Amino acid sequence: MNMKRIIIYSIGLLLLACGSASSEGSQMTNEGAKVSGQSVFNLNCALCHGRDGKLGLNGAKDLTVSALSRDEMIAMVKQGRGAMMPYKDILSAKEVDAVVDYVRMLGKVE
Repeated sequence: MNMKRIIIYSIGLLLLACGSASSEGSQMTNEGAKVSGQSVFNLNCALCHGRDGKLGLNGAKDLTVSALSRDEMIAMVKQGRGAMMPYKDILSAKEVDAVVDYVRMLGKVE
């Protein structure tokens, strides 16, 4: 693993420790615990996309202007693309749904 990747992962872990737990964009899981789309986003996506979805670090797209459908976004999160890693083995289906719903709201907030 190269030094740049180690630094990025270290920053990501730091963000994990500081993630927000807002109930915005949340869904219920089978166990009854809430899955917060905002929290999942802040923990896994904000490093490159920024907390507002506009950052674009490492070539990350501005999510607030995305023209992708919900299904296309789900596929993108699960499979990854370019420098974006796949999250199919990291996030549950409920977490993927919650983060996609949250991202779709980012473009509507003014």
